[in-house]
Amino acid sequence: MKKIGIFYGTDSGNTHTIADLIAKKLEVDTKPMDVSKVNKQQILEYDYLILASSTYGYGDLQSDWEDMIDAFDAKDFEGKTIALVGLGDQDTYSDTFCDCLYYLYEKVRLGNVVGKTSIEGYSFDSTKSLEDGKFLGLVLDEDNQPELTQERIEKWVAEIKPFFS
Repeated sequence: MKKIGIFYGTDSGNTHTIADLIAKKLEVDTKPMDVSKVNKQQILEYDYLILASSTYGYGDLQSDWEDMIDAFDAKDFEGKTIALVGLGDQDTYSDTFCDCLYYLYEKVRLGNVVGKTSIEGYSFDSTKSLEDGKFLGLVLDEDNQPELTQERIEKWVAEIKPFFS
């Protein structure tokens, strides 16, 4: 397994927990890092990245990511392999479900983005985080479907693992 940087932004702690679960399933030595405690260079040291964010308010990127994201240009991620993880609430915020992925994707799109997932099993009205009918990464709803989280992580990790090996 190559050296993978896992970076998350969280308000409630859910995204941190998810990042830890993903690291454990990937069997990596690297501990996930809170994006509020790193800088741009620390993120760009990795050629293999997993970026995780919760969706905040009405479709916004989590606040620590908002503080960081403008420091990057899309070209910063050329040649890197990136997987994205988004948390959202498909019931309360059905019109902006997991829009956080879109904002991360806009910055990393010139890299090799892997791990897009099916929208099957979700119920929402709108999201910016779709491409070709798939979510731009792993999408989890800890508010309404926590019982599906473990299975979704396991399936997703199995799909992305070859890209990180």
